[in-house]
Amino acid sequence: MDECPGPAAAVGLPVVLVSCAVLVDADGRVLVAERPAGKPMAGLWEFPGGKLGEGEVPEAALVRELAEELGIETAASCLAPCGFASHAYPEFHLVMLAFAIRKWQGTPAPREGQRLRWVRVPELFQLAMPPADRPLLGQVAALL
Repeated sequence: MDECPGPAAAVGLPVVLVSCAVLVDADGRVLVAERPAGKPMAGLWEFPGGKLGEGEVPEAALVRELAEELGIETAASCLAPCGFASHAYPEFHLVMLAFAIRKWQGTPAPREGQRLRWVRVPELFQLAMPPADRPLLGQVAALL
């Protein structure tokens, strides 16, 4: 069998599990957040979300993160799994679980110094994004 191109899978790195939201509005646009100054990869656009807490399931973590970061309320039953990404950074290996969300209460507003943008799917491919978010773009495009 021919070998697949690219580097071998990273071994020995701590695994960080995160949940992210593909918030889709009534016009079919997706919400992205800019990483604020002072954080790693500041200025890059990403899907909102965050790390799972100790003993926290992905859906609960995302519901919590959306309340903290954007001031919106949703429920685990409103989250539809829509993809995942796996990426090795130098210090850790990130596994990101993506959930499409079309129902929430409140208006998303930046609560952690980030900027927010509603964009159409083709525009997502033009944004500067962290390497872990990029594999989600094709999955999001197929969904919408």
